[in-house]
Amino acid sequence: MALTAAPETQARLLDLQRLDTALQQLAHRARTLPERAAVTALQEDAERIKAAVVETSGHLEDARRELGRVESDVDLVEKRIARDTERLQQSSSVKDIQGLEHELGSLRARLSELEEVELTLMERIELLETAANGASDTLQAHTARREVAERELQEAVQAIEAERASVQAERDALAAELPADLVALYEKQRERYGTGASHLRARVSSASGVTLTGSDLEMVRRAAPDEVILCPDSNAILVRTAESGL
Repeated sequence: MALTAAPETQARLLDLQRLDTALQQLAHRARTLPERAAVTALQEDAERIKAAVVETSGHLEDARRELGRVESDVDLVEKRIARDTERLQQSSSVKDIQGLEHELGSLRARLSELEEVELTLMERIELLETAANGASDTLQAHTARREVAERELQEAVQAIEAERASVQAERDALAAELPADLVALYEKQRERYGTGASHLRARVSSASGVTLTGSDLEMVRRAAPDEVILCPDSNAILVRTAESGL
């Protein structure tokens, strides 16, 4: 037995479809918010900036450790120079004096080399400290921008959710007022084909955008006003109104 419903009841399916379309649009808006893209971009940048901070900090720590080793070597050489100088001053042996003077010459040359390395490392550390501080400042500023972007995204999502809840409530109320079998058919067709109800306006199905002609148009004309029929192109419930041009 064919499903029937008063024409004015069938017409209300257009409102139901309008609300379902609005819900789909809201879901799409939520997925494609520019605020979401901004947060994603900032998250990707954060990984790059964090990597730069870690790399710069690693180079700085390496340079500081190297400086510590050089400073330790400098201290050791200086102590040996002080010890040999004291021995030289106390020695009366020509042979010992010659040996100590040769060793002191070697130690002073080594000390000069170490001090040159020490100076180079100190200059490198100064540059790395500047770079590390700059990277840290960049990360802090980026984190602040990211927090703002995340807050803006949350606010945008909440606004859409509030709108969605309002539309959903209106949709649920409308569906509850319509015959259950009519709504069931609408839901079935919408789930299968994407659209549950199509308005026939000036012989054009709103769901498919196709003008009904020939046998399709004749079938629609023959159907009783309360008979629930499907659009031959979109398979949505075809809603006929005074605008249908029949």
